[in-house]
Amino acid sequence: MFFDFNKFPLRTLKSLLRSSEKSIFSFIYRTPNPPVLHIQVCNYVDVYMKWKKDSYYDSIEHIHHSIQLKPVIALKNCIAQDPNGCIPISAVSKRGIELGVPMKVARFLRKYPSIFEEFTGPEYNLPWFRLTSEAALIHREEERVYEEFKEDLRARLKKMIMMSRANVLPLKIIKGMQWYLGLPDDFLQYPEQNLDASFKFVDMAEGLKGLAVESEEKVWSMMQWNAMKRGLYFGGSMEAIEFPLFPSKGLRLRRKIENWLNEFQKLPYVSPYEKLTNLDPNSDIAEKRLVGLLHELFSLFVAHSAERKTLFCLKKHLGLPQKVHKAFERHPHIFYLSFRNKTCTVILKEAYRTRSTINEHPLLRVRKKYIKLMKESDVILRKRRVNNRFSDENSPKLDLDLDYVDEQGCEMAKCS
Repeated sequence: MFFDFNKFPLRTLKSLLRSSEKSIFSFIYRTPNPPVLHIQVCNYVDVYMKWKKDSYYDSIEHIHHSIQLKPVIALKNCIAQDPNGCIPISAVSKRGIELGVPMKVARFLRKYPSIFEEFTGPEYNLPWFRLTSEAALIHREEERVYEEFKEDLRARLKKMIMMSRANVLPLKIIKGMQWYLGLPDDFLQYPEQNLDASFKFVDMAEGLKGLAVESEEKVWSMMQWNAMKRGLYFGGSMEAIEFPLFPSKGLRLRRKIENWLNEFQKLPYVSPYEKLTNLDPNSDIAEKRLVGLLHELFSLFVAHSAERKTLFCLKKHLGLPQKVHKAFERHPHIFYLSFRNKTCTVILKEAYRTRSTINEHPLLRVRKKYIKLMKESDVILRKRRVNNRFSDENSPKLDLDLDYVDEQGCEMAKCS
């Protein structure tokens, strides 16, 4: 299209050129705004979504048996750390709460004869316990995994601390998350062996001891790494990364929520390792950062799952909202809530799909072997009950008729 310059006055023509020049250069030199300068609005439609049961996630054994496995591992470590490889029941009978045992320790140990072997001790006829040969074999494999993947486990701990507001977490919270991160029970007892120079023990408020991380290196989240591998992300602050969605069978979102989710996926991705304090907590972009933080946290966990109540202790230090549990309910395509074992367990769906980019950790394979060995205890105890019932049926019954015994005794006395 060509313009006839004779039809335009000279003053009008200059003003048009000046305005077009300004618009062209403003477009060329326009700098991207950080996510916090976006229009922070909340378009989420608060519509009730009915929870949908998914038998696939409810049947993952190593997740739902972890409640029993955790005290088994704790007692196993007590026995394995003893120089003699065996302990009397008195060594652990008073430590049930500390080790997370839900019943009397002796009864719990006898519940798993495939792992704990009972024998009579050298003194006072006390019951002693040692590991079975099968349990000892898995324990040695577990020790090798800890040694080979020490750097990986250290990196998981470092990332969780770097997601906090001040790059520091109380030691008591870290100890409570050790099971999920895959750290051994004595990991923090030997800092010279397990921690590098970036970790510092510090004093926190209210007399708490904490572990801090001092590092200037750029940390990428799991979402960012996967997007980079697919060529969908280049490290910019304004780039959008879509969360992988895995709808459960029969679960359908309402039209309004589905439309909101489509727009939600197009928002810029905010890394959980970026310290942003001026986000409106009620905005959609703050919601996307929250989901990204939870996604990264569960990616760090060995089993990519955790009891929901254990996450509440992280709210203050990770800057999570008071009703963080609502995020799991609003995003059923990303997280699944299981209500087995009379508790609520959050599961990251992505980790248990065939096209998942999250690989299974070797420590998880070791835990599966422990669970398989635990299930063999049921067979052993069942055989014992059958044998005891059979022996009771064949044993001679005592005649408890005292009058008959007295008469027989008198007759025998007369005969003698």
